Amino acid sequence: MNEFIRTGSFINGEWLSGSQTFEVVNKATGESIASIHNADSSAVDGAIAAANVALPAWSSKTANERSAVLRAWFDLLMQYQVELAELLTLEQGKPISEAKGEVAYGAKYIEWFAEEAKRLYGVTIPSQGESQRIIALRQPVGVVGAITPWNFPNAMIARKAAAALAAGCTFVVRPSELTPLSALAMADLAQKAGLPGGVFNVVVGTDAIGMGRSLTKSSDVRKFSFTGSTKVGKQLIEDCSDTVKRVSMELGGNAPFIVFDDADIDNAVDGAIASKFRNAGQTCVCTNRFIVHDSIADEFASKLASRVEELKVGDGFDDDVSVGPLISNDSAQIVDRIVQTSIEQGAKLICGGAISTKGDQYYSPTVLDHVSNQMPVAYEEVFGPVAPIIRFTLESEAIRIANDTEYGLASYFYSNDLSRVWRVAEALDYGMVGINEGVISNPAAPFGGVKQSGYGREGSLFGLDDYTNIKYLCMGLS
Repeated sequence: MNEFIRTGSFINGEWLSGSQTFEVVNKATGESIASIHNADSSAVDGAIAAANVALPAWSSKTANERSAVLRAWFDLLMQYQVELAELLTLEQGKPISEAKGEVAYGAKYIEWFAEEAKRLYGVTIPSQGESQRIIALRQPVGVVGAITPWNFPNAMIARKAAAALAAGCTFVVRPSELTPLSALAMADLAQKAGLPGGVFNVVVGTDAIGMGRSLTKSSDVRKFSFTGSTKVGKQLIEDCSDTVKRVSMELGGNAPFIVFDDADIDNAVDGAIASKFRNAGQTCVCTNRFIVHDSIADEFASKLASRVEELKVGDGFDDDVSVGPLISNDSAQIVDRIVQTSIEQGAKLICGGAISTKGDQYYSPTVLDHVSNQMPVAYEEVFGPVAPIIRFTLESEAIRIANDTEYGLASYFYSNDLSRVWRVAEALDYGMVGINEGVISNPAAPFGGVKQSGYGREGSLFGLDDYTNIKYLCMGLS
């Protein structure tokens, strides 16, 4: 049994227990991993109260003191990277190599903001009067509430908590009930790193609506952060409006991946594999549409399909597995419905296109050609290992197709024409653009979207902005 399995919420430095439980299952086998105490909205209220009490002491610590604790947390996460990755693969399903990468990726945000804590600078502003001096300070916004998804149960918490804690805020998170174990393991190590009780709280339970409303409606929660679907995000934004709290949202995506006729096709195929099939296609920044110049589309489709057919599907703990199970049998059925409907509408199946023989929760890596932007495989956010290819002839056509969506999170394109690189990068209506690169997430870079993909940025020197208020001081001189 994994030493980091905890069976109850972590509130005010203590582990909760109770008779009401829910099961966390191994996504590859369907077998139970653990029975978890099923907390409710009252537990969220208790966590908020604890965070509010802990706030003055934590926010008054020096930047160096907060930095040291965050650094200790980072060190512990990396020390136990293998154990955390094993837990992650059990509850989420991704291959163990990807799980190790996620743990390291999330930890890097904690390392990054351990340093940024010491760079929370204010400014002095030249006054228009001789008898005044103007200073702008940055102060922690207060208690932060967060809801995180199942697809990156470690990294999504790390990205939010690291910035919040570095800024001097306290933190309450409700992780997905499908993958709560990674969050609880992080809390265990946060406590060992020296985070005081009430500073970092994890509340796990199945009442998503009730627990969410406790976070969004509380006047003590001054900032709310959410990663998940646009539909749910819109409701949460509305719920937050009663208390006019600060909100940041990382919502749905429909990432285009454009391959121009001057691109290095082999390099583009490498980027396509990395961008599309990581976590079995279950990420918000995964490519959803490959938009390929007609003159090279046959070659690109052939090379991509050859690589896709080599991807091994199976349990994330098995050797050389590239594509693990989807989060549920229902998810696999949804992906198959989208694929089959698109084929009925004229898409050409190159490979895959069915539930895998490995089991009902697995979907065979799929390539579709001759797709249009009006097919569901193009306009729906497909959380699965499906690569649809749309053909184009003109640069302006590619940009139009790419931007023809309500979403604006990540985008990618491949070209060796420097002038085109600048034109297309500026024309794509997305918060992030990968240029000749299929993997773009980095703690030093601002992660976030535009349009109905949300607002706010995680990571980078801008990452503390969402967790701080600017206070203006006007000093009169006698």
